[in-house]
Amino acid sequence: MLISNAYAQAADAAADGGLLGLLPMLLMFVVLYFVMIRPQMKRAKEHKNLVEALAKGDEVMFAGVVGRITSVGDTYAEVEVADNVVLKIQKQAVANVLPKGTLKSI
Repeated sequence: MLISNAYAQAADAAADGGLLGLLPMLLMFVVLYFVMIRPQMKRAKEHKNLVEALAKGDEVMFAGVVGRITSVGDTYAEVEVADNVVLKIQKQAVANVLPKGTLKSI
């Protein structure tokens, strides 16, 4: 006959190759976790703590605008950005809390 018979290989060899084939994929997910996911979760936790700690009199920066907090609610804060100019912003929009004394003119 022209066609030869095909026989199955041993199961042990196939199992070892499958496990070794998954090792690079698992290693890639571990590296991805430590390089991207974990630092992002750490930054999100720090921002959440920053937003929760906002208080009246803090000097903050949001969207490139700086000002002093005049009142804080549950989700909104009122920020004085100039004399008699008060903006109501979401607390989540605050990017940074500046050191005391940064703003002299307000």
